[in-house]
Amino acid sequence: MAPRILLARHGQTEWSLSGRHTGRTDIPLLEEGRRGAKLLGERLHRAPWSGLEGVEVRTSPLVRASETCALAGFGERAQPWDALMEVDYGAYEGLTPAEIHAERPGWVLWKDGVPGGETLAGVSARADEVVGWARSAERDVLVFAHGHILRSICARWLGEDVSFGSRMRLDPTSLSVLSWAYGEPAVERWNDTAHLEL
Repeated sequence: MAPRILLARHGQTEWSLSGRHTGRTDIPLLEEGRRGAKLLGERLHRAPWSGLEGVEVRTSPLVRASETCALAGFGERAQPWDALMEVDYGAYEGLTPAEIHAERPGWVLWKDGVPGGETLAGVSARADEVVGWARSAERDVLVFAHGHILRSICARWLGEDVSFGSRMRLDPTSLSVLSWAYGEPAVERWNDTAHLEL
């Protein structure tokens, strides 16, 4: 069996709801985020996932991801991993895109980076570390993390530059699956939030 990587974005927070860049600030889930995490867990414990027995689980240590992991029912199986932390937005931490554009018109994270924060090369290297780990054995993996790092992981899984992540929307508490098609890395499922529509 070729390994797959299942990506779970954390549930809704106050800052994700308002569009603020939330990197290393440890923001808790809103009640809506906690509810979404439980619904995601219920989905992953039903067929065809059936609790993902044998799957290796890792989570960002930031509370919004680790709490999503725990509420989804995978907390006891999960290992925290700094490689899954969100991008360090430096001077742009806590700002909305509109606030950033007011001082820097035309700014795009994926090509311009952030002052005083993590470089795109650094983000790419972390994404490569996650992809390398996911492909290292004949077993699926499940990760709980954040929007921009998960989009970066997808880009690198596909062999694309990390900036490819700009083309991939990813909502809170979504489920995505990266796998294989005809021997090539592929997107099997992306930004799936069907479990939130119950």
